[in-house]
Amino acid sequence: MNTSTKTAAAITVVADAASVGSDAGSIRHEETQTWELRLYIAGQTPKSVTAFANLKRLCEEHLAGRYTIEVIDLMQQPQLAAGDQIVAIPTLIRRLPEPLRRIVGDLSNTERTLVGLQLRPANRSQS
Repeated sequence: MNTSTKTAAAITVVADAASVGSDAGSIRHEETQTWELRLYIAGQTPKSVTAFANLKRLCEEHLAGRYTIEVIDLMQQPQLAAGDQIVAIPTLIRRLPEPLRRIVGDLSNTERTLVGLQLRPANRSQS
């Protein structure tokens, strides 16, 4: 995995697609699309650190080689909160694939996070 720093407040983690072996002929279009994720945090608080660790783990397990994560620290750049209408932190924004999706919290509930990102269908309660 390649990691590059954009600014002191925003870090982008890019999964290297070449590092993931695949048979291009058998992969559906949805499985090759790059996911663009943006995580808003406030400094190195326990919730912020946990949210980033949980997001990286989920991406490696379910989107290996097909995602980018941009981390925006609102303690350093508070003006960026307005663009995505951030009212609570940590907040994860799925920019691509569309539609835009938003998840608030430390992403520790794996099932809820996967459903929120639309990586797994919601379990319907049986009546």
